[in-house]
Amino acid sequence: MRMSSPCRFIVEILKTPGLRFASISANIPRMLARVLSAAVNGIEAFPVEVEVNSGWGDTLVVIVGLPDVAVKESRDRVGTALVNSGFKFPMGRTTINLAPADVKKEGPSFDLPIAIGMLAANDQLLADQLDNFVVVGELALTGAVRPVKGVLPIAWRARAEGKSGLLVAPENAPEAAVVDGLQVIPVANLREAVSFLEGEIKIAPTKVDLTTIFEHSYDEEMDFAEVKGQESVKRALEIAAAGGHNVLLIGPPGTGKSMLAKRLTTILPPLTLEESLAVTKIHSIVGLLKPGQALVTRRPFRAPHHTASDAGLLGGNANPTPGEISLAHHGVLFLDELPEFKRSVLETMRQPLEEGRVTISRAAGTITFPSEFMLIAAMNPTPDGKMPAESRSSPREIQNYLGRISGPLLDRIDLHIEVPQVKFRDISSEKTGETSQAIRDRVITARRIQHARFAAKPSITCNARMGPKELKAYCALDESTKELLKFAMTDLNLTARAYDRILKVARTIADLVGSDRILSDHISEAIQFRSLDRQLWT
Repeated sequence: MRMSSPCRFIVEILKTPGLRFASISANIPRMLARVLSAAVNGIEAFPVEVEVNSGWGDTLVVIVGLPDVAVKESRDRVGTALVNSGFKFPMGRTTINLAPADVKKEGPSFDLPIAIGMLAANDQLLADQLDNFVVVGELALTGAVRPVKGVLPIAWRARAEGKSGLLVAPENAPEAAVVDGLQVIPVANLREAVSFLEGEIKIAPTKVDLTTIFEHSYDEEMDFAEVKGQESVKRALEIAAAGGHNVLLIGPPGTGKSMLAKRLTTILPPLTLEESLAVTKIHSIVGLLKPGQALVTRRPFRAPHHTASDAGLLGGNANPTPGEISLAHHGVLFLDELPEFKRSVLETMRQPLEEGRVTISRAAGTITFPSEFMLIAAMNPTPDGKMPAESRSSPREIQNYLGRISGPLLDRIDLHIEVPQVKFRDISSEKTGETSQAIRDRVITARRIQHARFAAKPSITCNARMGPKELKAYCALDESTKELLKFAMTDLNLTARAYDRILKVARTIADLVGSDRILSDHISEAIQFRSLDRQLWT
């Protein structure tokens, strides 16, 4: 039997002394492609290179580089999407490396870059601009591109890396488009992404109008004018909003504590662009942005249930994600029925309340999330919900109930506000109260005074965040006002921890009336907001 020329050629090569099989395999053409992507760690993104090598061997797709289960499952999603999009599934062994290989990769956001890399490695995609674009997106089995979490920090990273554009799902495009200097290309499916990269079609980058986005930054369905009576409580919340003070509402059930707390965001100053970007980044990572939403323009209001765990409140799990206190960043965290929260959970809030950030340590590393929020807590005055003079609970029972809240936590709450029962004449009155907008205008004016005061110290954003040096510099008292405060400390049995709180609140009251000095009237009003420091409660 005569051998064909190719077979005879191979046999002659194999007979060559010292020649190894590796020499032959080295001449077999292999294609290598690289697609740029990114992943999120904490609230920041880091670049990921998706390297795809297509070679000989049994048809098999292998993904390496510390992929989690969702990333490993992309083999089946991507393979089906390729075929359903009209492309050929690559034969032979395909190795996909997600670099850096020492950082765990999570989620389905690598579907689209893996698919594009496989096409490029098999000459089904001919594009010379892959190095200019970062690609993220989940693939449906039909080849449609679905939105993913964390696109805003990824867009920031893409611009920082000097890339010209970002390929994302249409639902993610407005979110990424708030980053200036980056072309955000919305691609509806895999076929469209390939056609764009090859230059067959042109897709206009997504643009957003920030002015239009910020036009409706308040919830028009809630207003302080709807709250009947409780004028003294409204005044206290105005002071809290003006100075960024934490608040504890103390009153029987049905007095409107939750109603008042939910309307606090309507009198806070509007988010600045910088604040909005910080809030949006956190909400993007958790997946709370609505499809097509570019920015979070309203201050967050978070109200976790009292059964919340440490991880739910602070953030955590194996791969730490932001918790409720970070989701409330630049907004309000409302804890209703405060004594019902586990004491261990409440104690973990001390660092975030003091420093405006929370640090979570896990085996994989340490991550810090921002958590600069206003705490609004609510509680009954006694175990049976009645005021102390009317309660059937014994003094010991009342003391034990109040003792569920530790002194160090109370140290970080500036205002203790008594919320009395609403009188009938207030409920039945047709007269409407002051609107949120009117209150908000006064709050904004007071905040502007504080911004000018602390212009040299950007870390101090409001009076509530003053330290000992700032208290000494901006809260000086004359002799008569000092005597008044001394009288309150001794005769009203106020604790030592109340001293700094009274000064901070008095400084805010002075700002609301445009006074450079803290007067006795300001101190007198501030003293009224320390209910739990008085002997009648302890």
